[in-house]
Amino acid sequence: MREGYAGTGPGARTPDGCSVELYKRLPVGHEPDVIEAAVPAGASVLELGSGAGRVTRPLLDRGLAVTAVDESPEMLEHVQGARTVCSPIETLDLGETFDVVLLASFLVHAGDPQVRRGMLRVCRRHVGDAGCVLIQREGLDWHSDVPRTRDNGAGTVRIVSATPVGDGVDSMLCEYTYPDATWTQTFLSRPLTRPEFENHLLAAGLAVDTYLTEDETWVRALPVRRVRAGQP
Repeated sequence: MREGYAGTGPGARTPDGCSVELYKRLPVGHEPDVIEAAVPAGASVLELGSGAGRVTRPLLDRGLAVTAVDESPEMLEHVQGARTVCSPIETLDLGETFDVVLLASFLVHAGDPQVRRGMLRVCRRHVGDAGCVLIQREGLDWHSDVPRTRDNGAGTVRIVSATPVGDGVDSMLCEYTYPDATWTQTFLSRPLTRPEFENHLLAAGLAVDTYLTEDETWVRALPVRRVRAGQP
């Protein structure tokens, strides 16, 4: 288990504290709708951090060609219909490019700046010159509005606490309560202002094209040279 990451509850556990059993149960949210509206029909998609395929499956159903990447072989066992690659995100080098690179699940907020930089470099390395990178970022009140609870349609998700641990990083504690089981997950997350986020993208050779949702949690970024050239 990585330092600062932990989890409890039934099921095999990944290096970042996620329970495979829990991730198999998580329902699909609005993510596939946001992604489909932002990319060309039939696009090739590199999904970084696919987990058990919660978003992978609906993307395949919508005609997108998905390569699913996760560092957990136990997670990838549950991904059906997609090409799968078992690898940490920040060291991935497939030697090919895609129409779309997807970095969801707030992974851009990794507590370790080297991991964040590695992830964004991987995004840039694998996006085609005419392609785009879709990134999911935290909401503005993610770390301050705690505790908070929501119903995800299958169980209750509670963000219990956000505890500062130094260097601008918080230790986040989440609890998932389902009718037959309870899981917790502890992970490190670094809040990023909009300027900080955009500067980190620029350092990796990416620039924001548009914020896709009103709350600015979903972002489409393009290779820098395309933005500077004013290309669509």
